[in-house]
Amino acid sequence: MPTQHRAIQSRQALIRSAAETFLEKGVPAAGMVEISRRARLSKGALYFHFTSKDDLTLAVRDAALATLQEIEDAFSRSPEPLTTAVRDFTVELFGRVESDAVLRAGLRLRPETAPGLGIYALEQRWYALFLDKAVTCGTGGPAGPHASDTEPRRTAQLLTSLVVGLLHLGSEDRAWWDREAVVGLWALLPAAPGQVCAVGIPAPTQIPAAG
Repeated sequence: MPTQHRAIQSRQALIRSAAETFLEKGVPAAGMVEISRRARLSKGALYFHFTSKDDLTLAVRDAALATLQEIEDAFSRSPEPLTTAVRDFTVELFGRVESDAVLRAGLRLRPETAPGLGIYALEQRWYALFLDKAVTCGTGGPAGPHASDTEPRRTAQLLTSLVVGLLHLGSEDRAWWDREAVVGLWALLPAAPGQVCAVGIPAPTQIPAAG
């Protein structure tokens, strides 16, 4: 096996090991020796790739963000209108969070430790993503070139709140991440954009981003 390929595999193993240890013990209690042993690598190999636990924590954050970006890119490419596309995005997101320890650990990191994955950052990130889709592909209702600007914004706000809320609830009870539960909830959404507009949800952009 080429040396470069082995180095990539070792780095990925250490990131995965760190994520699993963070999930079990939390970042403060996670030891570098324990992380290297879990990855079946020497402590020297760990410090070859990462100079400190802070460096390793940021690597977990970056790997989680890369996975999140992959899911978001698939959402952006979807030809479906907003409501359907967000439903599919939510199902894919929760499936990946359940199966991917690195993504799950990244989402649990404190915003001040690893900026970019805090609840407010995700809220603003997904609101912008959903709004762009609403403007490009429609909300799922009879929106057209003369639709009110308020309609896609309100719809994007509602769907952002749903995704963020379910993500939070599922961290305590994974039943909230079940595919059938998500699809069933989406079926309860009001079909008419006017009904969605009546929901007075504060825009995520009104909330300051995590530092």
